[in-house]
Amino acid sequence: MTRETDQIAQDYSAMGDSVDLITAVIAGNQMADESAEDRQDCVDRNVAHLEIMVAKDDWGSEDMTATNAAISAGNGYTAS
Repeated sequence: MTRETDQIAQDYSAMGDSVDLITAVIAGNQMADESAEDRQDCVDRNVAHLEIMVAKDDWGSEDMTATNAAISAGNGYTAS
């Protein structure tokens, strides 16, 4: 199924939200009062979302640099 241009833009925006959340959790700027388990679960879920989305083959010229960096950082993250 091919996504329409507006859906691609919406998906790319949602990916940015996941990138921001992963980055903030790892930096300790978000969810700092939550348990390590909850922080890990949040990062893991958002990384999984990004991995699914970046694998789609109908992207245009969208820059995936921040997305790939967040996936790498998230996969290397262990909440403590």
